Amino acid sequence: MSQQTWTAVDDYFNNALLPADPVLDGARALSAREGLPDIAVAPNQGRLLHMIARIHGARRILEVGTLGGYSTIWLARALPQDGTLISLEVDPHHAEVARANLKSAGLEGRAEVRVGRAVDSLAALAQERPEPFDFVFIDADKPSNADYLQWALQLSRPGTVIVVDNVVRDGKVIDPNSADSSVQGVRRLVDVMADEPRLTATAVQTTGVKGYDGFIFAIVES
Repeated sequence: MSQQTWTAVDDYFNNALLPADPVLDGARALSAREGLPDIAVAPNQGRLLHMIARIHGARRILEVGTLGGYSTIWLARALPQDGTLISLEVDPHHAEVARANLKSAGLEGRAEVRVGRAVDSLAALAQERPEPFDFVFIDADKPSNADYLQWALQLSRPGTVIVVDNVVRDGKVIDPNSADSSVQGVRRLVDVMADEPRLTATAVQTTGVKGYDGFIFAIVES
């Protein structure tokens, strides 16, 4: 199968099942105008994250990697009125765009974007001793995935769902000798998860408009 076919299939399902959404379309458009890389989750993937958070009844969501706030909007919309989302972004310009998109979505009171290296922001967040998060979405620099997971565990509770994006890397994840730091970051993450008794996890491969990739889904057991 080709990328053309994968994209056409995504387009078919998206056109049938995802109605037009000016807010989300506007978030993508502003991100493009502001020069942000086109690496946000696809619409059907955003809907999937939204549905998982809703099914789980998440009240508190942590996102590592904001970009322009596209996935942030999907996740924040899944929250109840008293819900809270904290998203971490290293690039101040990306954070500025994300905040503008969240404001346009009417979610600025529910979703907070913090700027800085995620490992530093996570350490600072842990110092605040917040109420545990119910759902964690990790979609930032892949070499730091294992570090993000360790902090996510500290900030979670039994039953917390953790989703990590971009773990298949066009199939390159199976190469133990890869010189790609992102591939090695995913492999370190998998090793940590495999050895972590507090987690039950699985990986799902995906094809679509974003190419060949996949997610890891995990549940915190204790």
